[in-house]
Amino acid sequence: MEALLTTARSWSSQDPDDETRAELDTLVSSAASGDAAAADSLRERFSGRLTFGTAGLRAELGAGPQRMNRVVVTQAAAGLARFLIDTGRDRSVVIGYDGRVNSDVFARDSAEVMRGLGLEVTLLPSALPTPVLAFAVRHLGVGAGVMVTASHNPPRDNGYKVYLGGEDDGSQIVPPVDGEIAAAIDVVAAGDVRELARATDYTVAGDALVQAYVDATAATVPAPSLPVDAQPTVVYTAMHGVGWETARAVFAAAGFAEPAVVPEQIEPDGAFPTVSFPNPEEPGAMDLAIARGVAVGADLVIANDPDADRLALAIPDGSGSFRRLSGNEVGWLLGWRAAARAEEAGTGGTLAASIVSSPALARVAEHHGLAYRDTLTGFKWVSRVPDLVFGYEEALGYLVDPAVVRDKDGISAALALLDLAVSLAAAGKTIADELDAFAVRFGAFASGQVATRVDDLSRIGEVMAALRAAAPTTLGGRTVSQVTDYADGVEGFPPSDILRYDLDGGARVIVRPSGTEPKVKVYIDTVAQSPAEAQALVDALAADVRPLVS
Repeated sequence: MEALLTTARSWSSQDPDDETRAELDTLVSSAASGDAAAADSLRERFSGRLTFGTAGLRAELGAGPQRMNRVVVTQAAAGLARFLIDTGRDRSVVIGYDGRVNSDVFARDSAEVMRGLGLEVTLLPSALPTPVLAFAVRHLGVGAGVMVTASHNPPRDNGYKVYLGGEDDGSQIVPPVDGEIAAAIDVVAAGDVRELARATDYTVAGDALVQAYVDATAATVPAPSLPVDAQPTVVYTAMHGVGWETARAVFAAAGFAEPAVVPEQIEPDGAFPTVSFPNPEEPGAMDLAIARGVAVGADLVIANDPDADRLALAIPDGSGSFRRLSGNEVGWLLGWRAAARAEEAGTGGTLAASIVSSPALARVAEHHGLAYRDTLTGFKWVSRVPDLVFGYEEALGYLVDPAVVRDKDGISAALALLDLAVSLAAAGKTIADELDAFAVRFGAFASGQVATRVDDLSRIGEVMAALRAAAPTTLGGRTVSQVTDYADGVEGFPPSDILRYDLDGGARVIVRPSGTEPKVKVYIDTVAQSPAEAQALVDALAADVRPLVS
């Protein structure tokens, strides 16, 4: 215990944040006095350090190397700077931040430390969406970009996402670069952050950079075919995030009517007072937006997550309320739109989706004469597909114009949906009609998920091992025709802890550990003659799969 207390006191001495320093000092004092809970908390916080991976950093705010705080962020900033210098990359970086607690503080710390190490540093002028930062990496031609955000994580979380310029073309980092940056951070972490040089003569970007994003995004759609007073009625929520002002400017620049907003959620608020989990996928997260949609008689309800890189959509359900479309349904619609435009323009290209997303997009690509690629989960992989026309992940991430942003972008995706909705309205149709037309053209697809949360992480390995030892031969009344274990290496993919079961009739089940939560996740995809038949098969497969992963 004495060694742990010494380590904690040393950490506290270099922490520039009064709140986390006081938090740690209280834990140290209580643990030294025999408080078992305080001692356990210290052990957990100092059991290692946050792992810097392909998602960068993400964790709960708090003191110690297993939390997000100013010491951890300073170490990460210095390590990233050292990586850029040591690998001969462009010694320039642009830094953005969202409206979460301490995002602005972490961004300024990063700017000062990186500038102190000699990098050319540009800080975005205010709390802005992640897509603006991703755009800025390419627009400014810098070596790297940092976005301080925890995206749609719980309110007390924050994070640190890294993009690379140059040959990486503004995409998020992938292996082995993440490991190289992590190694550089470890070197910094062996010292004291108070010894790092800091400088404040970095550049703060002007409004022209944000306007460049607005103009480039607005230009991704044609002028609306209906005047603003004849366009569908739309409700928008920023979910207490930073999406609204930028989205509003983009919609206006492109000629679309301004949506009605959810006033309780429209301004950035790191406390997220109306949602316990600010993720549009979570049950209840869109309740206020849907209530607003009912009140104004909306044709569409759209939601960005707090950093506006994801998009959710709800449409009238015919009974006076709304139903939220799945990420796959939105992906089908946007992919079909993109493929039709590419075919009409004669440009060719590739559609792409992560392997846990619906196989429907492959049919769209085939119908329109385009190539198709599956990728590993994570938009860092989708965005790197050559000749990409459109890419998506079922977790509400859509890349509608790779020439503007090489990452998922909830604002440009919202604009594409507005364009689609207006075009349909001009022809007397709705988004629901387009979903029906999709089923007629490509087949009735349906998807679902089963997730098992574990208290002991070793249980995840046990579940995957059991499935490998005894693969099911039937699921949902269908024969398992093929089992693919991505751990063995599959062409085009690095070895991964993923199991795929292809069933007679075109259904598919994929099992993998979650990359961000203590869960085993199962993704179910079916196709049938009717939506009801496809959904019934999803339900039957879910019933059979659930005990296998429990």
